[in-house]
Amino acid sequence: MLTGIKGIIFDMDGTLVDSMWIWRHIDMEYLGRLGLTMYPTLQQEIEGMSFSETAGFFKKKFALEDSVDEIKADWNRMALYKYTHEVPLKQGVPEFLAHCRGLGIRMGIATSNSRELTDTILRVHKLWDFMDAVVTSCEVEKGKPAPDVYLAAAAKLEVAPENCLVFEDIVMGIRAGKAAGMKVCAVEDAYSVFQTNEKKALADYYISGFHNWEKYERK
Repeated sequence: MLTGIKGIIFDMDGTLVDSMWIWRHIDMEYLGRLGLTMYPTLQQEIEGMSFSETAGFFKKKFALEDSVDEIKADWNRMALYKYTHEVPLKQGVPEFLAHCRGLGIRMGIATSNSRELTDTILRVHKLWDFMDAVVTSCEVEKGKPAPDVYLAAAAKLEVAPENCLVFEDIVMGIRAGKAAGMKVCAVEDAYSVFQTNEKKALADYYISGFHNWEKYERK
């Protein structure tokens, strides 16, 4: 899987860290404070959107008075403690990053999360030294499944897209990596277990986790 790869770009939530469970709780709490109820398909409708796009979606969908920036600030405040104290790395991540660094592969992150929460994860789990580039979807024109965030990360890594490998846990992210012209390895995550067959069909590779990445499935 790593043969010929010069750059690896990771999604963050659900890929490097076990955090997807947090956002359903935050959405429920946030809307509950406003006397609103989260409907069943909300999480699927916002999948892959940037932090800013999601805030804009909430503002329009629920006719919120707060600005997009105010909504984002509320979410950051609500999530900061959890990202600092309750979000663990996925099993095997440090070892895999060290392995790739030993091979001379440049690495980066392309995430739909906010810069504040991304920086928190990198600091808390001491990942900064592994990352040569960090890009959030708020910093590009369109969020996933558009390829923008992955192409921006590759440009920062100074690696051609065809020499990049993406690790992603959700369908929209896999589509984004493929649209960028990159190889994609889907990562198992409890949040997206219902998408397993679709993830395997779309991605070039599939792993149950970084602790046994060498036992990957090939498309």
